[in-house]
Order: sequence, then structure tokens, then C-alpha cells
Amino acid sequence: MAARHCLSALAAVAGGLLAGVVGTVCLDAVQYMKYRRGGGQESPLTWEFAPVETWAQAPDPGQVAKRVIEGFTQRKLPDRLAWPVSTAMHWAYGTSAAALYGVVAGSLRSPRAAYGPPFGAAVWAASYVILPEGGLYKPIWEYDAPTLAWDLAGHLAYGTGTGVTFRLLASGL
Repeated sequence: MAARHCLSALAAVAGGLLAGVVGTVCLDAVQYMKYRRGGGQESPLTWEFAPVETWAQAPDPGQVAKRVIEGFTQRKLPDRLAWPVSTAMHWAYGTSAAALYGVVAGSLRSPRAAYGPPFGAAVWAASYVILPEGGLYKPIWEYDAPTLAWDLAGHLAYGTGTGVTFRLLASGL
């Protein structure tokens, strides 16, 4: 087998972004499974795109985006923007983190799908370092094991989906 050359920076970023879409769907699939096991009845699309009425209800990605936008513009965001900003930030975070994965994995001679789960675990761990500093998460030791396990499972699925998809894209399918 001939040695493969590293991907161009543009191809690595583009492949990472596309892989991040798949990875984010995988993370959401685990979260949806948890929701259904807890008695949730909504369909996957209804659950995924459930309206967020106020900023108080917004998930953490939306809270981060709100802080950044309000800090930059020096204006309060109205509650009517909680849903679109939260949804956009969720998908933007998943795809942009995977773009970074694409740059790193794409610089290797042969990106492996097996690099995805450690990447997902690193994204999970980073959230428990960064988000408590912003007051959005509690310190990791204050969560119970099942909460951490479900969250880690979602991020491992994210990493796996990202890694496998990137590998397929990098190899030309």
C-alpha cells in the first residue's frame, strides 16, 4: 500500500466540519435515548428542535453564546432569540470542535477512526474544566456517577461518529 500524504488544511477543516455534523448527531442520539428512558415521548426531531422560550431554559451552549454576544454587543438578547441561538451554538460547537480534530487528524499520514473516542472524551473533560469557571456547570465531583456516565457516553459517541466519518472522508470513501 502506498504511503498517504497529509490532507491540505482546507480539506482537513472541511472534513472535520462534516464529521462534526455526524458526531453531533451521534451525541444527540445518546441524549435522546436518555430522554426516552426517562419517560420522554417526543419524536427525535421534535425533541431535537424543542422550543426554548426563555434564556433561563436555554441549554449550556446557548448560555455561552448569550454571554459572548451580550459581552461583545453590550446589549441584552431578547428571550425570542434563546431557541435559535441555542440551537445554532449547539451545532456550531460540535462542528467547530471537529474542525480542530480534522486539522490534527488530517496532519497524520493515516488518520484512524480509533482517534475519535479519545477526542470525544477530551471534549467531555474540557467541558468540566471550562464550564464550572463560567458558572454553567458544577465542579465535576458534585455530579453523580450516572449523570457523568451518560454525558461521557454522549461524548464518546460524538468522538466515534467524528472519527469514523473523518476517516472515511480522508480515505476518499
